[in-house]
Amino acid sequence: MIRNLLKLAFITGIAGILLQCSTSVTGNGKEEIINADKAFSALSKEMGMKHAFLQYAAQDVVMLRENSFPQKGKNAMEERFRTFSDTGFILIWEPLFADVAASGELGYSYGIYTSTSKDVEGRPTVEKGTYATVWKKDLNGDWKFVLDTGNEGLSEQQ
Repeated sequence: MIRNLLKLAFITGIAGILLQCSTSVTGNGKEEIINADKAFSALSKEMGMKHAFLQYAAQDVVMLRENSFPQKGKNAMEERFRTFSDTGFILIWEPLFADVAASGELGYSYGIYTSTSKDVEGRPTVEKGTYATVWKKDLNGDWKFVLDTGNEGLSEQQ
């Protein structure tokens, strides 16, 4: 419970900082992040989560996952994924909102994810949750994620 409250406080703090830096940008920046987030999800569905995360991660990425310390850097992500197989596992998500800082170089998105896998008896299991991603433009002007976190346990009724 405390861990979830701390996670929520952290995400709320980041969102607050970004909102203070945001402008009333209604077009390009927000749409670019939404489109990047949707393309990221589509790649995860098509090529697997591992491939998609490595493709869209910035070099200085930080991943926040339950029961583990923050994972810092793309090299650490590659190492973590080295023994990970996403065969039979599908992770997709849908961004619900995005915003961009006034500079146009930093933004965030949040939404709902769905993971589908098979239990030990081969039956499909579906889990839903929420996520938040902080995005930054790289030197080529492409959006890469620099921070990613999620919370499982979203029920169908919510």
